[in-house]
Amino acid sequence: MNRLITLGGCILLSLAVMAGCGIKGPPLAPLKAGNTLAAPDNLAYTLNGDIVSLSWTHTVDPDTAKVSPEGFKVFVAVKSLDGCEGCPFIFKEAGVVPMPAMQFQYTLKTGVLHYFRVQAVGDDDKVSSFSKTLYIDPETDQ
Repeated sequence: MNRLITLGGCILLSLAVMAGCGIKGPPLAPLKAGNTLAAPDNLAYTLNGDIVSLSWTHTVDPDTAKVSPEGFKVFVAVKSLDGCEGCPFIFKEAGVVPMPAMQFQYTLKTGVLHYFRVQAVGDDDKVSSFSKTLYIDPETDQ
């Protein structure tokens, strides 16, 4: 009898573990091949005092990412100079640039490190993946 109770308990415990938390996200619409936005590339900058000018390019690929963007979102993350190495930092939206412009200016804050990345945005809330992250250290880039 004890074996039966133990076996039943093990089975119930196994089922509970396999069930997971039961929280699921909303359903996602299926994507057709090529019905996406390409990520911006060639993210670069010039520095004039504490003003950074970002620029990038965007290429529409008729096979893999044929949707043309309506604009671009620019994100920035700042991290203090005495922050721990490897600690996460949070990107916040710094601005939106409409097509066809692919340039953005930002005033750097003193005493912090800056990281930038760009994301293409399209109609129906379509977004691309992010560009590569660009690190700017005004102390060494002057």
